[in-house]
Amino acid sequence: MTPLAGLLLLQVGAWVAAPPRPTVGDTIWLEREIPVPPGWQVRAGKLEAREDVEPLGDPAVVRSRAGWVIRYGVAVWTPGSHTLTLPPLWRVGPDGRTDSSAGGTASFAVASVLPDSVKAPDPRGPLGPLRLGRRNAGPPLVAALVSLGLLAAGVAARRRPPRPVPSAPPVPLEREVPDARWLAAGEPRAVATRATWRLRAALARGVPEAHLALATPECLTVVERARPTAPIGELRDVLERLDRVAFATAPGSDVAALAAQARRLARELAP
Repeated sequence: MTPLAGLLLLQVGAWVAAPPRPTVGDTIWLEREIPVPPGWQVRAGKLEAREDVEPLGDPAVVRSRAGWVIRYGVAVWTPGSHTLTLPPLWRVGPDGRTDSSAGGTASFAVASVLPDSVKAPDPRGPLGPLRLGRRNAGPPLVAALVSLGLLAAGVAARRRPPRPVPSAPPVPLEREVPDARWLAAGEPRAVATRATWRLRAALARGVPEAHLALATPECLTVVERARPTAPIGELRDVLERLDRVAFATAPGSDVAALAAQARRLARELAP
């Protein structure tokens, strides 16, 4: 008739506990069958927790042949005989009428999980701090020294002496491409750029303050201040004309003649 069939027999109007011999902490089911006319329903109140009895969820209401079966699940934390007062029960008719009745009491005994030899167990106090036994520091120290020695020996065995690196073979320098080939290829700007760099490098070697990072007017000012006898006018004319060719602002200039003049000035100004 119910899931607890075989553990207990329901009696009309009486609470039955299952299992028959529970122990502390076991789930105990309290059941009671409420006979009602056809169409009537039953509602069970919520069981409140006590210090030694704790309900396990809400009550269950299950249909039976004679009416309804009310089931409570509880857990008991103290051994001995217990009498539990159940909450009131409500019967609701199909036309909305209600009728309440007392929940009654359920009695059951709970066995202890402790052996019978321990009648009144007293809680023991906390244990004192454990003292660590004296240990000999020699073996760990020897093991550490041996490990360090093996590590040093392994590093020394794997270390290789530096190998002599052969010097790089001399790389033959490529011959400078003549200006005529650049001009025949339609690259006057390349010829002007190379001539400007050669002349500016010669000026930087003769006058270190006139380095390549300076603009052309700044470079000529420094050279004029450091070497008053230098052909400043010719240098300004050649460098400015080469700059105009390099920046494509004087396409009709004689680039070959300008490059030759720049090479001559570089030889004359070289220290």
